[in-house]
Amino acid sequence: MITIVIAEDQQMLLGALGSLLNLEEDMSVVGKASNGAEAVSLVNKLKPDVCIMDIEMPGKTGLEAAEEIKDAGCRVIILTTFARSGYFQRALKAGVSGYLLKDSPSEELASSIRSIVGGKRIYAPELMDDVYGEENPLTDREKEVLELVADGKNTKEIADELSIKTGTVRNYISTILDKLEVKNRIEAITQSKEKGWFK
Repeated sequence: MITIVIAEDQQMLLGALGSLLNLEEDMSVVGKASNGAEAVSLVNKLKPDVCIMDIEMPGKTGLEAAEEIKDAGCRVIILTTFARSGYFQRALKAGVSGYLLKDSPSEELASSIRSIVGGKRIYAPELMDDVYGEENPLTDREKEVLELVADGKNTKEIADELSIKTGTVRNYISTILDKLEVKNRIEAITQSKEKGWFK
């Protein structure tokens, strides 16, 4: 029997997924979580074979939870609406065994679970196309500056936090805008969010 924990913050979807998988003769949903932190504690407590996880959940995202449980002997399958290469790359780094999209047919999920328990890795084909073309062009320092901009900090606050001069912050920001080929900070933040590049 394949034991499964599901983490999904939309209650209706969580219930529907649980019911669907319980209909499979060789599967049993042993736990349901509505956020990443709950998922981590359920996996540690119940030791399931598989944890199916959404990405965007309150408190702790599915990717953060996946990173935490990657050594728990449980295979993680990301099930999300987001076909974003930045998310996919983070999921790969977290060692997930599957990355599937919510609009796939339900029978595909059950067969993917069986294959993954058998040792295979399964990723949505539309992600494989762009995973190699979409590396984040920013350096670690530039990412740091952009994340502080996204947090609503102004140039002086960023300079203070990173112990650098305000002129240096401005240089970083103009380099970020050039690299991302955008006109302003808002566009830079939007693009980075869409590509899943923020932590």
